[in-house]
Amino acid sequence: MRLQVTEGLVGGAVAAVVSGIPSTIHALATGRSPLDTVEAAGNVVLPASAPRPLLIAAAVPTHLALSLGWGAVLGATLPRRHTTAWGAAAGLAIAALDLGTVGRLRPKIRRLPHVPQVLDHLAYGAVVGWVVSACRPGRVDGTASPRRRAPGHGPTP
Repeated sequence: MRLQVTEGLVGGAVAAVVSGIPSTIHALATGRSPLDTVEAAGNVVLPASAPRPLLIAAAVPTHLALSLGWGAVLGATLPRRHTTAWGAAAGLAIAALDLGTVGRLRPKIRRLPHVPQVLDHLAYGAVVGWVVSACRPGRVDGTASPRRRAPGHGPTP
């Protein structure tokens, strides 16, 4: 179990960096500031009335803690087959929880366009699933891993 949690932490760290791409692209395409989503993450722990620099500073450890926490949960619970797809589905469930509960209570989150936020969560879950799958010996999303070939398919590297 400890190994699976560690795999999830690695996946959560990677996903923390790349999962904001959908909302960043949307913000840039629509003329919004990409920092609006960062500021909203800071609103999880600080009031919306806090100065923008404080909200942005609070966003970094908050986002990292949430990403690592969910990563640990996913690492421990994602199945060994079709891990990326299950991770993406888990990302949608996390979006429902995050945006449907915490998001409703936080004005800066509530004001964000919903679709890009859901896509960020979907990307987060898929990336965690992919990293977890890549870390697991013997299987990568339901297929034989390059690290362990099926018998009769050449030498193991």
